[in-house]
Amino acid sequence: MVLLAAAVCTKAGKAIVSRQFVEMTRTRIEGLLAAFPKLMNTGKQHTFVETDSVRYVYQPLEKLYMVLITTKNSNILEDLETLRLFSRVIPEYCRVLEESEISEHCFDLIFAFDEIVALGYRENVNLAQIRTFTEMDSHEEKVFRAVRETQEREAKAEMRRKAKELQQARRDAERSGKKVPAFGGFGSGGMTSVSSGSIITDTIVEPEKPKITPASVRPSGPSKALKLGAKGKEVDNFVDKLKSEGETIMPTTGKRGSEVSKALPPPVNVESVHLRVEEKISLTCGRDGGLQNMEVLGMVTLRVSDDKNGRIRLIINNNDNKGLQLQTHPNVDKKLFTADSVIGLKNPEKSFPLNNDVGVLKWRLQTTDEALIPITINCWPSESGTGCDVNIEYELQEDSLELNDVVISIPVPSGVGAPVIGDLDGEYKHDSRRNLLEWCLPVIDANNKTGSLEFSIAGQPNDFFPINVSFVSKRNYCDIQVTKATYVDGDGPVRFSSETSFVVDKYEIL
Repeated sequence: MVLLAAAVCTKAGKAIVSRQFVEMTRTRIEGLLAAFPKLMNTGKQHTFVETDSVRYVYQPLEKLYMVLITTKNSNILEDLETLRLFSRVIPEYCRVLEESEISEHCFDLIFAFDEIVALGYRENVNLAQIRTFTEMDSHEEKVFRAVRETQEREAKAEMRRKAKELQQARRDAERSGKKVPAFGGFGSGGMTSVSSGSIITDTIVEPEKPKITPASVRPSGPSKALKLGAKGKEVDNFVDKLKSEGETIMPTTGKRGSEVSKALPPPVNVESVHLRVEEKISLTCGRDGGLQNMEVLGMVTLRVSDDKNGRIRLIINNNDNKGLQLQTHPNVDKKLFTADSVIGLKNPEKSFPLNNDVGVLKWRLQTTDEALIPITINCWPSESGTGCDVNIEYELQEDSLELNDVVISIPVPSGVGAPVIGDLDGEYKHDSRRNLLEWCLPVIDANNKTGSLEFSIAGQPNDFFPINVSFVSKRNYCDIQVTKATYVDGDGPVRFSSETSFVVDKYEIL
């Protein structure tokens, strides 16, 4: 099948949106669409017409037509199947099938059309996949947001700590009858004889003048401008205001978000021999239970920055009992690894590449065993008189794991307002633009294995799927670690640093 173009046009043949999949001029496509209404015979039941050169396959959409223009030798059955998919895509982006609504969402439709057809040939996709592809949901972006929020929380904690130090110093000075010293770090300079009230006001209270949060949200007692230790509410409000205005809040402790490794911060001390143990999980579960597919891909990457440490061997400790498949680099001695779990080059006289990340060992685990799921998500939507009551809970099955910055994203219907939250462990955010309820949990480990969230909102049970989960962890899922590094000539130990990360590639409950 060769599809020349797909268009939404009026009954008069005026093109509202047209996407060409082969090289065609605008005059040519406008001429073909203008001729289309004249060729239709309303007395017949079929929904295609032909000319000497092309075939029109169409479907009425109230006052409009969805039209596919194909070659005459294309398969009419495939044409009709493709037409049905095109017709189902349009209501996904347009609430009403009118010319103004189609024009407003023209680029969304074009992007969706491109996912269906590539270079004139139909892609093997369904409506759910098209929706996922066009959303361009990025795990990297989610991880970056989670890291940034962690930095903001650290900034708030540091501000509260500084405020407590200032308050304590002021109290100590008042008890001893001395003048309050100037705190140069907060911009007070060398003023040593100024009263304590003016110093505190100038340095701390000045940036907190905007009253951001109303009393109904955060009730407070009588105003005490100098009471800096009252749980840091004013500082929190000021930071929240900056965050809402798009400001990037950096911690005062000198930490910065790494653009190189967004999932987890790199180790502080990196030796000349540095190892990275990285794992990614891709998992798909059914909403009623049952693991459809789970795949864990892992790799040990070696980086040597000193030529003196180029000729080394790595001792691997493999305690995994899940049945994973191991594979070494072609230049690694496989017999040595199989016999002694030692990674070394086939030619012991050679050195590992200098200042280059080299993958020396990788593994793969693919299973449908539900017992191996790291964290299970159970969602129970039940219809009520006003919509749906949704109960969702998580349970950590791998006690050895510690999951950080966990975000469970639940789709919610659009245009029905925000959900009403009942019982909640952790925090939540309602993203009305993306129609998502994000359940955020800083840490899930053996001491915090289970949690639940309850909310109510108008909708149907199917509206709350698929659920997506993201997290990062400093402990890997498959228990494989590098325990020691030695020189090839002799068994002397080599100092090395290592970092471990376990992140999500896809974690979906359909």
